[in-house]
Parts: sequence; structure tokens; C-alpha cells
Amino acid sequence: MAARRAAVIGAGFGGLALAIRLQSAGIATTLIEARDRPGGRAYRWQREGFTFDAGPTVITDPDCLKELWALSRQSIDRDVTLQPVMPFYRLNWPDGSSFDYSNDEPALRAEIDRMCPGDAAGYQRFLDYSAGVYHEGYEKLGAHAFLDFASMIRAAPALAQYQAWRSVYSIVSSYVKDERLRQALSFHTLLVGGNPMTTSSIYALIHKLEKLGGVWFAKGGTNALVDGMAALFQRLGGTLRLGDPVEEIETLGDRATGVRTRSGWRETFDAVASNADIMHSYRDLLSGSGRGRRVAKSLERKRWSPSLFVVHFGIKGTWPGIPHHMILFGPRYKGLLHDIYETGVLPADFSLYLHHPTVTDPSLAPEGCSTFYALAPVPHLGKLPVDWDALKESYADRILAEVERRLIPGLKDRIVTRFCYTPQDFHGDLSAHLGSAFSLEPLLTQSAWFRTHNRDDAIPNLYFVGAGTHPGAGIPGVVGSAKATARLMLEDLR
Repeated sequence: MAARRAAVIGAGFGGLALAIRLQSAGIATTLIEARDRPGGRAYRWQREGFTFDAGPTVITDPDCLKELWALSRQSIDRDVTLQPVMPFYRLNWPDGSSFDYSNDEPALRAEIDRMCPGDAAGYQRFLDYSAGVYHEGYEKLGAHAFLDFASMIRAAPALAQYQAWRSVYSIVSSYVKDERLRQALSFHTLLVGGNPMTTSSIYALIHKLEKLGGVWFAKGGTNALVDGMAALFQRLGGTLRLGDPVEEIETLGDRATGVRTRSGWRETFDAVASNADIMHSYRDLLSGSGRGRRVAKSLERKRWSPSLFVVHFGIKGTWPGIPHHMILFGPRYKGLLHDIYETGVLPADFSLYLHHPTVTDPSLAPEGCSTFYALAPVPHLGKLPVDWDALKESYADRILAEVERRLIPGLKDRIVTRFCYTPQDFHGDLSAHLGSAFSLEPLLTQSAWFRTHNRDDAIPNLYFVGAGTHPGAGIPGVVGSAKATARLMLEDLR
């Protein structure tokens, strides 16, 4: 009997992880990527000797990655060198106060005692809560597909036990009183596209996830991890097709029959999985199917996560005092989030994530220089339909002026190269609906069964993987979605 054949559309982390799982199980898999290199959102640029990661740049739960190599009795060390990052983040506020956040328990408790001594006991209770939701929401449910409402009913007691209808910020606030510590324990949802004020408290599991597995960086940049995954997939016999966007998932009746690309290449497959943006997948790639049009209409009514504005810059000088990851909080927290998620205005203030990879891996910049990016969450194009090409340089100037004022004196005169990545780029390069950086907003009403299913309800050999499916965005999330989707596909392809 001939080997079963599968296509995976999109070589982001989710698509790569799914393709590796399928190929490891003996499914002849073709991975098709629109861009000139794999990675999706984890793209890479090299300019004037500087290497810039597009993101994501925070690697957690390395075991979920190591498992991909272990499927074929290999070691991740053959292809990737993971380096620990410590502290995980340095959090900084406009009043000059800072907080080093890590899983070094004595150091973390010393930080809490120093900044907010009255919250030590409350933090311990929050840690217990985070451990509980980690067990229920990540270990038990993170890599399992929710294909019917009954699966939600079975999960309901655990969701109720941990008050999943409450927001992360609300839960954190019930344990600690200092506003800075509340921000320190709730900002993580922003890294997966969620508003701490509205995202389900289940996402408090991220704190425990980081404490258990640490925070890591791939030597050479995040795209070195992508390259390692691609090398593993091809070593297993998988086919990687680059620079040829899929234009149609072909169907006949209720079956996906194959794919057609822009170059005219066409191939038939027993199963098709999409790691592309879910709106793009249904509205564009399935435009010839009534199913595609119906689901696209439904997706239009969903809430989509914000976009991002990123300014990448390479500068003269080294900065050993600036850690790998920093969060520069602005003067507002709730109000700023409301502007981004609800009002859809570009506020005068901002909170920034600052990435400084050369403090961990100096090879990412010329000798005596440093690579950075500063990232600001911004409304998606549906809420703020501005001309980012006209606005980007002035907005980048404002961001860099803030970094200069708070961290790097004379920054403007040190810049060797800089460039921006805007919501329009997310839309154009990644076919991301509304330029959203994280797909569907991670609300309770858009999670698990309420999220795009890992297997389509009407086309039984069409599957989805990545940020738009369960469990959601972030490297552990999309790698978990690949595990859930692969389980379904392997059962169906027997």
C-alpha cells in the first residue's frame, strides 16, 4: 500500500511542528511556504552585519520542542543550541523602579520583598493558583482537540473551579495589592495577543509554565530554531517547497483533494492542513467552496487580537547592563489597553517590549555593536485603518526617543541601521486578517471549542494548526496545536 500523503500550508512554528510529526509517523508530507524561507512570523533579516529576528523571541517549555526530535530518536542538540535567559524579563516603570522577573525563587521573593513587601504571602497564593490552572489548562487540555461541545462540558468543572470567566488581571488583583506587581503578573497575556483585563484567568498558567521550563533563546536567533526544525523535517524525508504561495485548497464534494500554488504547481493529497491565517485559509484558499464562504462570514464577526509596531535598530556600543528582555511600562496600564483593544486609537503614550539579543549572543551584531528591537502593541487595521507607511517613521522616532530617555543616552547618534514592521506588513507578508499579530483574540468565548477546530467540521480531511486553533498563540501554544492536529490526522489516515 502506497504511503499516505499530506500537505501542510505554511512553515511557521505550527506548520513545521505538524509536518515533523506527520513525517516521523511515515506520512509523506509536503510543507509549502509562501516566503523565501521558513518561519512565518519567526522570519529573519540581515542588514549591515546585524541579524534581526521578526519574533517570537521568548522560548518557553523547551520540552515541547525537544519532543519533536525525540519522535525519531534524535536530539534537538544536533540542530539547535538553546541558551538560558536570566532574568526572564526586567520590568521598568516611568518612576524609575524596576523588577527582575525569573524562576530563581530566592531572587524573585527578594524582589517582591524589596518592591512590595506586603504582597509576599499573596504572591504565594497566586503561584498555587497558577500551578492549578497550568495542570488543568496546559498539561491536560493544551494538546487535545475540542471537536464538539461535549468536550467543553467535560472541561467545564475545571474551568469553573478556577473562575475562568474572570480576567487574568482580576485574579492577580485578588492576590496582590501593589499595582506594579499586578502588572508584572498579568502582562504575559499580551505576548499571545490577549488583553490582561479581558483574557480568561486560565492564561495565568503562563507564570507556572515559565517557572517550570525557564525562558530560552536559540543561539543565532529564533530563526536558528526554525532552521533546525526545517533541517529535521527534511532529514526525515519531508519535502519543503519555498517561495510559492498556495492559492487554492482544491475540493470535491466534502473532501479536500489537493492544493494549487501561484506558480501553477498542483498536487493531490490524502489530507491538507493549513498553518496560514485562518481567515485567509477560509476566505481565500477555500473561495471556491461554499464552506469557505460561510466560515469566513462567521470569522468576520469574531474579535481579532491587536497588531504590533516594531522598530528594529542596530547601534554602536555594547550594553551589558540591559538584559535580553525588558518591558518598559508607560504611565497608563488599563487606559492604554482600552485604547488598543477597544477604542482603536493610537495613544500618545505606549508600553514597550525591548529585545536585546546580543547580550546573550554577540554574534548577532558586528563587533562592538548591539542588535535591538522595540515593540509596541497597536490596534489592528479594522480598528485603526491608518496609512502606516506615512506614519511609521515618526512613530518609530517617538519610540526610540523613549528608549533613549529611559535606557540608552545618545541612542539617536549611535544608530547604524533601522527599519520598521507595521500592521500593514503583517497583512501583506503574512496574509494576516486586519494585520492581526496573533489571530483571534484569546477570550473565553473564543477558546477551546469556540476557536477554529483543529479538524474542519464539514471537510473531514481538512485540518488547521497554529495561533487560530486551540490552544492559541505563542510557541508552546502552536506546537501544542500541532500535537493535537497530528493526533487527529494520524487516526484518520490509518
